[in-house]
Amino acid sequence: MNSVNLTAQSQPNLRVGLGRVLVVEDEELIRETVALGLAEEGFDILLAEDGLAALDMLGGTSVSSRTDRPEINLVVLDLMLPGMNGLDLCRLLRHQGIDVPILVLSAKGTETDRVVGLEIGADDYLTKPFGMRELVARCRALLRRQRGKSTAEKDNVLKFEDITLHPQECRVFLQGAEINLSPKEFRILELFMGQPRRVWSRDQIIDQVWGHDFMGDNKTVDVHIRWIREKLEVDPSHPQYLKTVRGFGYRLG
Repeated sequence: MNSVNLTAQSQPNLRVGLGRVLVVEDEELIRETVALGLAEEGFDILLAEDGLAALDMLGGTSVSSRTDRPEINLVVLDLMLPGMNGLDLCRLLRHQGIDVPILVLSAKGTETDRVVGLEIGADDYLTKPFGMRELVARCRALLRRQRGKSTAEKDNVLKFEDITLHPQECRVFLQGAEINLSPKEFRILELFMGQPRRVWSRDQIIDQVWGHDFMGDNKTVDVHIRWIREKLEVDPSHPQYLKTVRGFGYRLG
């Protein structure tokens, strides 16, 4: 399982702005043709001859957890690969939460083939034989779309000290480690992180998280705050993040 780095105009230290593309193709002629064509347009190219090598380079194995693994912005993926085929690779990457854009190259061009490829997580599907100009245009379009998506997601991320909350993904990280919260716990923390240091009363939290028609005891807020503290705080009885403001409610920080 070999990988090769090919930068534009074959200059190893040249940094380019279009993005780094991993070309996964077992046929040498096609692999080299695609790599050279994309490199000539200004892309930084990595090569993999099979699915397992690509999986390692994309962070899908423990081996690839090393810190020197290169950032990959786009995958050009052949479906007919030895060891692990392209469909299985695509499915596994999506299952592991790796959302790098994937452009499938395949000799199978029926509507069913294209639908299957897109449904398992590919972002685009190009049938062989193809023109290099079309391949380049599709790569550019996928990278533009991904950068727009990344910018929007980055703008929506909430941060407070060592806590990072991703509203669209419903994920919370403490010092880089993911914390598992229930839906109500997540909503409460999101409420607090949206307005740090604001004091929220129990009734206000109930209205925002449970809704105005909630008929239960507002002491349920205290229970959920305690559960959140147990997951976030080093010492839940002396909280660093979710603090009690006696006579008023709770605040973050």
